[in-house]
Amino acid sequence: MRHRKKGRVLGRSPSHRRAMYRNLASALFLTERETTDLDESVPKVKGRIITTLPKAKEIRPIVERCITLARRSLEHQEAAGRFSTSAKRNTDEWRAWRKGPQWQSWNAAMAPVVAARRQVLRMLGDKVAVRIVFAEIAPRLADRQGGYTRILRLAKPRLGDAGTRAILEFVGNHDRVKSQKAEKPAFGGEGASGGAEAANSAATSGESSS
Repeated sequence: MRHRKKGRVLGRSPSHRRAMYRNLASALFLTERETTDLDESVPKVKGRIITTLPKAKEIRPIVERCITLARRSLEHQEAAGRFSTSAKRNTDEWRAWRKGPQWQSWNAAMAPVVAARRQVLRMLGDKVAVRIVFAEIAPRLADRQGGYTRILRLAKPRLGDAGTRAILEFVGNHDRVKSQKAEKPAFGGEGASGGAEAANSAATSGESSS
């Protein structure tokens, strides 16, 4: 019996499974990075990875948790911006700010942000992915209360073992837009009266011609 044992085993040891979850979750965030011509692994579509369906269902809570932590730290980051300085590090202006009381206020305001970054880093294990979560993903999804990703099952199975594949992607990037259909005229309204007038005019024209 599997009491108090949630999640899928996926044929791996616990350490191997945790490492795989970290790699897949960070890979989804790394697809949003800025690429160059010298980059060896350029993502085909930003904000999307293709994996098996069981793995996608296990990774999704990790990704959602990381974005939630980053979203909650946005207000603290904005509050700390009021006490920050634009001076370059190790300059005289920066040293004066560092020794003054304004730095103490900035440090107290940034404490929740640093704690959130450390939590996300523990779940992802990639500093570049953490930077993308806090700088790009969280501000873009700041107005959304959960449900930051979607899972789409693919019809074609994986070659070799016929495993069910799925797409894990962020919402908002590839959303479907429904086309608005033209409204039909109501029965007995202007459309019906217009059709009756057209039929009467055709009948009168036929009588006159005869």
